[in-house]
Amino acid sequence: MIVSSDTTAEAKNDPSTSSEGRPTQPPHLSSSPAGVEKSEGGEAVNVVPPELFSAFMVRRLELPFLLVGGIAPSIAVWRLQGRALFGEGFTETLLMLSLSIAVSWYVLDRLRAHAKARHLSYVMPVNTLVYGSALSVIALMRLPYSASFFLVGATSAIAVSFILAVRRRGIMKPHLILLNGRASEIRLGGQYLAAPSLDDLTALLQSGRRGWALVADLHYYHSAPWERLFAQASLAGVPVYHFRQIAEMQTGQVKITHLSENELGSLIPNVTYMPFKRLIDFLAALLLLPFCVVAFAIIALLVKIDSPGSAFFIQERVGFRGRTFRMIKFRTMRQTGPLEDAQDSREDAMTRTDDDRITRIGRFMRQTRIDELPQIFNILKGEMSFIGPRPEARSLAEWYEEELPFYSYRHIVRPGITGWAQVNQGHVTDVTDILSKLRFDFYYIKNISLWLDLLVALKTVRVIVTGLGAK
Repeated sequence: MIVSSDTTAEAKNDPSTSSEGRPTQPPHLSSSPAGVEKSEGGEAVNVVPPELFSAFMVRRLELPFLLVGGIAPSIAVWRLQGRALFGEGFTETLLMLSLSIAVSWYVLDRLRAHAKARHLSYVMPVNTLVYGSALSVIALMRLPYSASFFLVGATSAIAVSFILAVRRRGIMKPHLILLNGRASEIRLGGQYLAAPSLDDLTALLQSGRRGWALVADLHYYHSAPWERLFAQASLAGVPVYHFRQIAEMQTGQVKITHLSENELGSLIPNVTYMPFKRLIDFLAALLLLPFCVVAFAIIALLVKIDSPGSAFFIQERVGFRGRTFRMIKFRTMRQTGPLEDAQDSREDAMTRTDDDRITRIGRFMRQTRIDELPQIFNILKGEMSFIGPRPEARSLAEWYEEELPFYSYRHIVRPGITGWAQVNQGHVTDVTDILSKLRFDFYYIKNISLWLDLLVALKTVRVIVTGLGAK
């Protein structure tokens, strides 16, 4: 698998280590960080913010809060209308409303687990999707229900969800960073605090507080007392994270230095999800195709009117398992003459900022990503997915493979119309930018799941609206 190099060599050269390689007390651990209070005897008695109890209440009781906040106003309105409890449509609406609240909470909770998840931004779209789907199910099954009961409950639950999301932003669980080894790469601030001394952490553990987490470079050569503390923290129920997990959450990237055996989990990522993902892709493309045909005809006509040449652009791209395929999209550039060599092909495949080859309608299609829609046909053929690393032109892919180690590993999943790198970085072609893009791709491969795909889909909507990263 692909992992970063061990940090043993770094430990030997680290100024905080002794001549035997054992770490001495680092300067930053000599005093307690903000949030650590001490008794008169000098013992640490509090390393977490005083809002810990509120944080516990919000995290542990969020679903009950949502259910009460959504159902209670609905029942009140029902009674104000003079209706009897458990009358016609009451039970069916109550069950569907409760299920919708639970599903919405679960989806938002799963999205929150991923890097760069702007939780507050997704409350409305996720809730709208869930409650809209619930109403569609009710209509299809022709169940008796009360529209006022459901709408009041949904509106109240969404309002409570917003309030809880805002509250959670201010009371995130503190992560105490032991800044030895490569853990120093983690950006401090917010919930990420420099860890206090060994004695302070030991006292904190003994106090019985559990609303915090410890982060360290677990490949670093820690002294026996620190390793004993890690074990004690784990046994006490305090999470102990390797620094890489937190670094990836902060950046949304997986940094690569050499092949080893266990960082990406498996050379074939998330085996159980991949067939399900392919089924979703195929069914969604099949359902969308009838609606797209008319739109395709209109767009193709506009492209032909705007500039001479074919309405479609077909190019060889490198895709799943390194196989080349012919990707189709609407043409957004003026056609060029024949290319003489590989260098010309590579330069022709690159889209530059304010590229003068882009047509008037082509610029609009690139900003809204409409030009990518014909790739539905590639999805039906099994060459692409709706979400995945973007496929590169063969000339560019060959160049990147020569310059970047493990570039070809991104081909282990099907390429997508949109992807994690596109919604976080935008369109890039330079090798230095491609390295950053590759790290985003590896984060996607490592964490590929239904929830990460949903997060990419939500971010894609924002990208389409704002035109972020388009060239």
